[in-house]
Amino acid sequence: METTATAKGQIVIPSSIRRRFGITEGTRIQINVDEDAKEIILTPITREYVHSLRGKFKGKGLLKALMAEKKKEREL
Repeated sequence: METTATAKGQIVIPSSIRRRFGITEGTRIQINVDEDAKEIILTPITREYVHSLRGKFKGKGLLKALMAEKKKEREL
């Protein structure tokens, strides 16, 4: 399947693909670039995608870091 970019660099994701991946109006799309393969990878940030990340970063201390950052923001 292919699509064409507009003058603004926008593309249309075909409806069959949007339905398959649960992309609806307002769905956020994560964009990754694979420099070696020269590919652009689009990942819809859906509820299923977020659930698939559960436990992936366990033990990394990310929650504590986020809480410390938010505390600093409130102090400003």
